Amino acid sequence: MKLFLDTANLEEIRKANDWGILDGVTTNPSHVSKENIPFISLVKQICEMMGDRPVSAEVVATDAEGIIKEARKLTKVAKNIVVKVPVIREGIKAVSVLSREGIKTNVTLNFSAVQALFAAKAGATYISPFIGRLDFAGQDGMALVREIRTIYDHYGFKTQIITAAVRHPQHVLQAALAGSHVTTSRLNILEQCFEHPMTDAGLKMFMDDWNSIPEKLRKF
Repeated sequence: MKLFLDTANLEEIRKANDWGILDGVTTNPSHVSKENIPFISLVKQICEMMGDRPVSAEVVATDAEGIIKEARKLTKVAKNIVVKVPVIREGIKAVSVLSREGIKTNVTLNFSAVQALFAAKAGATYISPFIGRLDFAGQDGMALVREIRTIYDHYGFKTQIITAAVRHPQHVLQAALAGSHVTTSRLNILEQCFEHPMTDAGLKMFMDDWNSIPEKLRKF
């Protein structure tokens, strides 16, 4: 499963990128609004940091013509741009056009398996089910990921599932077990995935034992 970072903050991206396990970045208008950097400049900097790895940047138009126009502009920023499009009627209409033009798309704000089916039929590169928001609404968000995976496997759709709006490390684990192609999460959640009290206790024991060896005997 690929790991994407869900942010528009350059420092957060640099930090996660240094781990050597980051496969891409997803942004949205809410993330961008916090950075006080011109949108295109910000997206370009993120794309440069990611090299050839995908960076999702979202359109703000809600009509098909406007979405297509903005998408074409975004693809000129960098070769690794993926255009985020909302899963609305006009969005699916636009994705159908963009996919025929070879423009990669990430269909976002997905809350049902039928929406995901429509996105795949339109040729979306990615579908982003928002599982955390479903959980908050009293539904089983991860069940949606499993439903989408079943439908895509049945019919051979190439659209990749990005499990989005994850709220804790267990969501990352559950996404992997459900066969999600990608999980995108904020930096603090990725950092939590490293942590386990038994890892900390074991490391402390090893270091204490190592430091008990006379210095002349523990040189590398």
